[in-house]
Amino acid sequence: MSSTAPSSRMTGIGRVLVIVYAVMALAATGRSFVQIVRRFDEAPLAYTLSALAAVVYILATLALVLARRRGWYSVAWVAIVFELTGVLVVGALSLLMPDLFQHETVWSLFGRGYLFIPLVLPLFGIWWLRTHRPADVVRPVEVGA
Repeated sequence: MSSTAPSSRMTGIGRVLVIVYAVMALAATGRSFVQIVRRFDEAPLAYTLSALAAVVYILATLALVLARRRGWYSVAWVAIVFELTGVLVVGALSLLMPDLFQHETVWSLFGRGYLFIPLVLPLFGIWWLRTHRPADVVRPVEVGA
């Protein structure tokens, strides 16, 4: 057991990734809040999905910052894979069944309203998680060795 504190992983591209996730969290939270407060009855599904996207971006941001810990690393994986799934499903449904999404969500049309960042961001998140595993996830302790 080491007595030194783990060093921060948030440098370079990792820091940029966290900043972009934080900006998306703020943008999605602001958008969903305004939509729900002002016009929820017009498109409850779309506005609920925007709120869900906001929660996912907040969770992913927090999990990426704390991902050097095994539990948060797993949370980051779940949040980012859920995000990618949401973008792909909502994006496809908004093209195939536009009547469901008469008002846009963060993930509508694969994030077109956000310059397709919602489509690309989880791919970078997955890449980051694959290339920056915590040490205790990469090398599990062997019993009896």
